[in-house]
Amino acid sequence: MTVAVLVGPAGLGEVMHLSVLLQETVEALAVVPGGSYIDGTLGNGGHACEILRRAGADGRLMGIDRDRDALERAAGRLAEIPGHKVLAHGRHGAIGSLARANGFAEVDGIVLDLGVSSEQLDSPGRGFSFMADGPLDMRMDQTAGESAAELVARLDKEELAELFKRLGEEPQARRIAAEIVRERERGAIMTTAQLAETVSRGIGGRKGPRHPATRVFQALRMAVNREIEELEQALEGGLKLLRPGGRMAVITFESLSDRLVKHFFAAHVGRWVSQEQGGERWEGELPAAGKVTRKAVRAGAEEIRMNPRARSAKLRAVESRGSLEA
Repeated sequence: MTVAVLVGPAGLGEVMHLSVLLQETVEALAVVPGGSYIDGTLGNGGHACEILRRAGADGRLMGIDRDRDALERAAGRLAEIPGHKVLAHGRHGAIGSLARANGFAEVDGIVLDLGVSSEQLDSPGRGFSFMADGPLDMRMDQTAGESAAELVARLDKEELAELFKRLGEEPQARRIAAEIVRERERGAIMTTAQLAETVSRGIGGRKGPRHPATRVFQALRMAVNREIEELEQALEGGLKLLRPGGRMAVITFESLSDRLVKHFFAAHVGRWVSQEQGGERWEGELPAAGKVTRKAVRAGAEEIRMNPRARSAKLRAVESRGSLEA
């Protein structure tokens, strides 16, 4: 969900938020005039605004986000664009129930722009980054759930190591977990700087361009917000909401989520297999889908130049077949 924050034309003092892979994502959705769409991770509303512009005054859009601040920001941007808008505070994993409750039981397209937004990442008070000291929170919805500080305090050494290895793919997971446990004996780990310093000490300091705490922060953020579980539910629930020909586009920023999306889409794309007795049978998960993107779409050099965080973004999209015709 990373966005680039750019200063507008000289003298205007305008700040523009450019969503990652904006044009590529909206084109993958093949937005139709008067269509109905869901942005399951609304953020600043960049994708939602472009979708509504293309859908026109008869277009319908539902935006979902766990972050109330994001909903308020997006509401201001969307208010300037014609079309029917519904904004819902909630988890994208609950996309099915939220859609049905708000009159979006069948839609033409769904976008999921995963991960943490630039506003969340750049706000020390949210605790997502080690670049500036702040409370070790990491909750996308600050009104509910366990903070990262509480999670770090609760898990034992083996559980911490397993978490860092599974969600952060951290090769030094056990050494880091052991150092965290030692640090906890001196006092609770309550800030991002304290955790980053503890992780760095556990693996003997910085040895490359990447900060030693990068994977640990990723793992904790994903655990606190149940990102893998939410993604699984959003993919399953979202695909069932699509009309025949409707499309789902998903942007990921780390390999674990990208692999999950890739494998989920591949299972639903499936294939037709010839039978010895004649005819064909479908092998794959239902609802059936067809590929929109043959492989992951990446940000171009110009976008990466303007927004280095776009470097890790990957876009994948599929189209609902609706029926199992060969």
